[in-house]
Amino acid sequence: MRVSAKSRYALAALTTMAMQEDSGECVTVISISEHLGISKIYLEQVFSLLKRAKLVTSVKGAQGGYRLSRGASSITVLDVLRAMEGSLFEETGPSSGAGAAYIDKALQSEVYCPLDTALKEALQKISVLSLAKAAGKEKGGDTLMFYI
Repeated sequence: MRVSAKSRYALAALTTMAMQEDSGECVTVISISEHLGISKIYLEQVFSLLKRAKLVTSVKGAQGGYRLSRGASSITVLDVLRAMEGSLFEETGPSSGAGAAYIDKALQSEVYCPLDTALKEALQKISVLSLAKAAGKEKGGDTLMFYI
């Protein structure tokens, strides 16, 4: 599985939003763009896909921007990657000729299906909130910073 730049930017943007979630304020694409050093135009495309997947909602007006559509603890990395990539797993093509179809069946049942299942399960266990907490620790604090 390959994670595209679009997916990496989406994960970084949602992690940034989760770190500010309790402030109740909307986050602008410009502020995220400046904070992460990502192209504003490219990030707008990412947010369009996030909005379509109902992971963020937009708020219009002077204090507008984006908010997480639900709690950061309920948005998983799998949700984000599916929103960005569509299908995460490609169908595995045949590895042998028609005379050895039994080998393909064995590879499918013993390698490809278990690998896909394990990867999906692992990605479902990681929430955007857990990414935000980990980022907060990496930044130098044990907890998230909240502004009043």
